Amino acid sequence: MITIDQVMQWVRPEISALSPYRSAREEFVGNGDKMILLDANENPFENGMNRYPDPMQTLLKRRLAEAKKVNENQLFLGNGSDEVLHQLMMIFCVPGRDKVILLPPTFGMYQVCANIQGLEAISVPLDAEYQLDTAAILAAQDENTRMIFIPNPNNPTGNCFKEADILHLITHFNGIVVLDEAYVEFTAKNSNLHRLKDFNNLIVVQTFSKAQGLAGARLGVCFAQEQIIALLNKLKAPYNISSLAQTAVLNRLDEQGLVQQQVHQINQEKDKLRIELSGISYIHKIYPSDANFFLIRVDDSKLRYDQLIEKGIVVRNPSKNHNCENTLRITVGTFDENNALISALRTMDN
Repeated sequence: MITIDQVMQWVRPEISALSPYRSAREEFVGNGDKMILLDANENPFENGMNRYPDPMQTLLKRRLAEAKKVNENQLFLGNGSDEVLHQLMMIFCVPGRDKVILLPPTFGMYQVCANIQGLEAISVPLDAEYQLDTAAILAAQDENTRMIFIPNPNNPTGNCFKEADILHLITHFNGIVVLDEAYVEFTAKNSNLHRLKDFNNLIVVQTFSKAQGLAGARLGVCFAQEQIIALLNKLKAPYNISSLAQTAVLNRLDEQGLVQQQVHQINQEKDKLRIELSGISYIHKIYPSDANFFLIRVDDSKLRYDQLIEKGIVVRNPSKNHNCENTLRITVGTFDENNALISALRTMDN
């Protein structure tokens, strides 16, 4: 098993030596002390937003740690998951030398982040059933391969990967394994958070943009060993999570019963859509999904995409992705939106 000391050896020296920017009040804001704040050149007249937010999101982290059953020092909050992905590559990968492994068809931001960071992205495609080819993945790594990104459930295909395959990769991959669980609330399968206690090279990323219904708040959550979290905190902007976002997420944590109800309704609507769409002649296959969307293979994805646009319905055409020729990715909407989609698809069946 990879030790935390081995993981820390992969950290870029300039990141290890970095002295982060600290606000003068940082040690006071989160502990509840009432202070006169004359340090940050703010407008002193109270309007609810005139002060900078808690830079370490102390209260929110406490609540999230309780909800996720992890220690507070095992989580980092990012301005969306994108910030987390960028910073992880920045910490562990040397531009122009190191590599990451991607598993197409997969979430496009991994490639974008790698390009921005100047990293080579090695593609190891999923098999014909959109499952992990563990032998090929492990064979693709070399001494400069630092990270692998695994969205589970996968995007754009919607399916979860086999638990045994994920465990095999965490155990045998000689680098950082990043499991992106953006859609985990929609599946009956378990999160991999519980594996953090056993694997130092595992990082789990979740989000409040999907099931939690807060895409506009932009909050991604990274779970990892405390030494990795400390490095993420070194790199982050001083006030990367706004007061508005922190408040919105705190309020949402009090509404988890409603979230579960909405997830249940979305999954029911997904099952209804699958049944309704199965009778449409130009839809050749509807793929299994553990997310709030599903992939369909059609006769001509560009034609069907354009026809839906004409009817005022926007879906995703991921046909340029590996093994996704003539596919459309459809997000499950409200009852009325889904009925409108079904009606539109049926009128195109001629």
